[in-house]
Amino acid sequence: MTRILTHSLAQHIGETITIQGWLHKKRLLGGLNFITVRDRSGIAQTKVDNKDEVEKLRGMQIGTVLTMTGLVVADERAPGSAELHDVSIEVMVPVTDESPIEIDKPLDHKSENLDTLFEHRVVGLRNLQETAIFKVQAGVKELIRQHLHANDFTEFNSPKLLPAATEGGAEVFTLDYFGKEATLAQSAQFYKQMMVGVFERAYEINPTYRAELSATTRHMTEFIHVDAEMGFVDFQELLGHVGGLLKAVTDGIWQQQEGALQSLKAQPVQLPDQIPQMKLEEIHDLYSQATGEDSRGEKDMRPDEERWVTEYAKENLGSEAVFVVDWPASEMKFYHRKSADNPEIAERADLIFRGVEIATISMREHRYDVLVDQLKTIAGGDPTADGFRYYLQAFQYGLPPHGGFGMGLERLTQKIIGLKNVKEATLFPRDINRLTP
Repeated sequence: MTRILTHSLAQHIGETITIQGWLHKKRLLGGLNFITVRDRSGIAQTKVDNKDEVEKLRGMQIGTVLTMTGLVVADERAPGSAELHDVSIEVMVPVTDESPIEIDKPLDHKSENLDTLFEHRVVGLRNLQETAIFKVQAGVKELIRQHLHANDFTEFNSPKLLPAATEGGAEVFTLDYFGKEATLAQSAQFYKQMMVGVFERAYEINPTYRAELSATTRHMTEFIHVDAEMGFVDFQELLGHVGGLLKAVTDGIWQQQEGALQSLKAQPVQLPDQIPQMKLEEIHDLYSQATGEDSRGEKDMRPDEERWVTEYAKENLGSEAVFVVDWPASEMKFYHRKSADNPEIAERADLIFRGVEIATISMREHRYDVLVDQLKTIAGGDPTADGFRYYLQAFQYGLPPHGGFGMGLERLTQKIIGLKNVKEATLFPRDINRLTP
């Protein structure tokens, strides 16, 4: 008999059908026995009356793989408003070990419980609540792709094994590469700029690695980065593209997965068509006045300041996201471009969304001579070194004005859902304390 997925049970009222999946929950009440089965589409309830069929489940634990055949009966109390009656059972794969994680109840994500959840992640991900998080994340990633493709971006994949640490900033992971030292890529930065000369608009969604000694709710050593770059744009156009992407994704995911988001107790995202911009110094002033914590003159934003500014923007500007602009050129990367109107300012922005930075956006210095000079003076780099000379070739042979962004997929998912820790939006988190499972 052809297998039917559980979500379509109600379409087969009065028919005898077969479902296959994992034992999700069982309630054996003597004469009234209910077995819940989970497959890729959801769960279905079955009522097993025959004692011989019930006996097949003796000693079977959650996760046992089952084939169940029965008559579909309408029942508003059951998941999907239908259930199976007169069921016959085939145990395809028996499981006799008790599950270390309850997969039939919502899991507690309090900070003190996260290590236990991550230690048993292989099984815990089968919990419908956990599954919903990553279905949302998969939807977010697909919406990003759809939006970028609709705007003429071409997807590419860059190497993650590099000859040297080239971007500066975060520490890098090093490894032996056939007797030479190699590093894991901190991002696709150089490659996406090279691809401007090939595709004009290019992006990738791939892992990136940062050897940061940070044990926080917002940092990991491996995460998924959305890296995009586009040619023939100015700074405001670039910000418009990034804002349009965030708007398209947050609107689209609620249209596509409202049920999953509601089950996770997520709140709809409030964003205008044009995300507001605030200057870094302006935020420091407002934050200092509002909180009494003086951040004036600081060259970056404090984590609590990021949380404060999104609350401010939501209340006063009708937006749960804000672009922070006018960053000091003294803190910029060597490949960033200074403002032509004010060389003390870099053409860079951070996108703060629901209290955390989810993207850094900047125009790049595309003039070869200026870029080489900034490489030497800002990064102390050698233009002839392997880590830089191929990158510089792209500029030597012609790149237009261009800019781009890097956006963290897990942070974006975390904030759309309303999770407290970015690791909750990561299948198998990697940080300074965890390298398994």
